[in-house]
Amino acid sequence: MTKIGVLALQGAVAEHIRGIEKAGAEGVVVKRTEQLAELDGIILPGGESTTIGKLMRTYGFIEALREFSAAGKPIFGTCAGLIVIAKEITGQPEAHLELMDITVARNAFGRQRESFETDLPIKGIDENVRAVFIRAPLIEKVGPDVDVLATYDGQIVAARQGHLLAASFHPELTDDFRLHSYFLDMVKQSQA
Repeated sequence: MTKIGVLALQGAVAEHIRGIEKAGAEGVVVKRTEQLAELDGIILPGGESTTIGKLMRTYGFIEALREFSAAGKPIFGTCAGLIVIAKEITGQPEAHLELMDITVARNAFGRQRESFETDLPIKGIDENVRAVFIRAPLIEKVGPDVDVLATYDGQIVAARQGHLLAASFHPELTDDFRLHSYFLDMVKQSQA
């Protein structure tokens, strides 16, 4: 069975595991870098990107996840996870993993009280997907190899670059697991 990990340093880990299992794969809670070897793909969940970045450095995940990506294994960053995989973060001198050719703005949709839900059309998924935005980041710029999958109010909120997937919102906080299924399809394509 395909194994998809969820980096368990912060964020809605159990909810992502549920999404992975509903999509038909085995979900693995990842707390140690050695676990990456057994995975076919990984989700980097939401939380606070600066804290996640510090914890990733402390526990050796920066280099380990760069190697995971270099091996062509799919990575899906949601909310703070999107910030973590970005090449550039507006207003910050350095990024974290620097994998995806995107520039992101943190908390672009405002504070906690400006959080909202909406139905989003996403390229490659038939019907609109329910999206929960909580202190969400925004993709300000994309490189030439990045495919924009969704926009909200003219702003980019989901994108894909080869084996990398990013969403500004929290797909795990709804009962709609089609984005997890989309990621699982990416993982299966990478295995073929």
